[in-house]
Amino acid sequence: MKRLYIFIFLILFSNLFGATTSEIENLVNSGISNRYFPGAQLIIGTSEKILLEKNFGKYTYDADAPSVTDGSMFDIASVTKVVATTSAIMLLYENKRIDIYDKVSKYIPEFANNGKENITILNLLLHNSGLKAWIPFYKTCTTAQQALDIIYNVNLEYTPETKFVYSDLNAVLLGIIVERVTFMGLDEYCQKNIFYPLGMENTMFKPNAEKRAMVLPTEKDTYWRNRLLQGEVHDETAAILGGVSGNAGLFSSAEDLFEFMKVMLARGEYYNPYSAGLRGEKFANGDVIDFFTKKWTGVNYPNSRALGWDTKPEPTSFRCPCGEKVSENAFGHTGYTGTSIWADADKKLIVIFLTNRVYPTRESNGIREIRPEIHNLAVQLLQEQQ
Repeated sequence: MKRLYIFIFLILFSNLFGATTSEIENLVNSGISNRYFPGAQLIIGTSEKILLEKNFGKYTYDADAPSVTDGSMFDIASVTKVVATTSAIMLLYENKRIDIYDKVSKYIPEFANNGKENITILNLLLHNSGLKAWIPFYKTCTTAQQALDIIYNVNLEYTPETKFVYSDLNAVLLGIIVERVTFMGLDEYCQKNIFYPLGMENTMFKPNAEKRAMVLPTEKDTYWRNRLLQGEVHDETAAILGGVSGNAGLFSSAEDLFEFMKVMLARGEYYNPYSAGLRGEKFANGDVIDFFTKKWTGVNYPNSRALGWDTKPEPTSFRCPCGEKVSENAFGHTGYTGTSIWADADKKLIVIFLTNRVYPTRESNGIREIRPEIHNLAVQLLQEQQ
């Protein structure tokens, strides 16, 4: 009789687990059927195991389009800001090559004008620098230097440290600081110090022809480049800057980003895929990772930002991209193209959700409802496994 009870319990538990998994899959598939995005990759897991990993849909809505596979890649847009740029800044900070309280003008003297002389690296990381959100460089610039000159000489939009204004200009400047300090391109530095050591073979700026074919297309650009964008950066600022920029330009896959976030949750510890595979390698000091991913409290306005990273925000007119059920110690970032990476440091939960929601046009915003629910269900899935 005892065995019968155990068997019934296992059946019921299996059905419960399967029901949540099916609910998640149905939710993503509803996004495809509603034409919120044609394709997606999703990984939900912990530091120790994967709870759900699945590819959905096709590269486009065409019947003969390729199906999304494990090897597919996405333009991850502003997720670049944390995986590449913030991580590079974090490593330079740990190695005492920069300090977050350094003035930006220490590394970019051209920036010290029009009231920007005292803006710090910290201001750039917290998006309270006084700089405007963005500038449509593609309308007036034909070279990267023209765009950079505009940034260096721009006037302040507001008094620094008085409010949060998410700005691509902040991230562009952080990327330039990395280059000025290391005498390397941002792409080269990240490849050598982040992507290669962590085994992120499908993560890169400016993919070659072979890799471009693996990337889901983004937008049918009818306003500037007048072509379908596939394997070239969607973001106009990053495009003007040559495809390598602190604000966007990175291409990646869910598997690579899951491995990256596992390392972040493990406070820098990882298996080196190119060595004997022994645990104990360190990507960064755990205290430094905590420092960069914890919500920053030293400001006089409502804030949900960590250093470069976002954390669980207060509810607004839009739902939290990470859902309502993650803990207050969650950190992550979203990308304009329909990408997101989130980790819950308390629950040890990771959710990687990549889509090309801007195909064929950026007008589709249905992901704003799909994405929070995926994260809420991911927490439920985790609870069922514990």
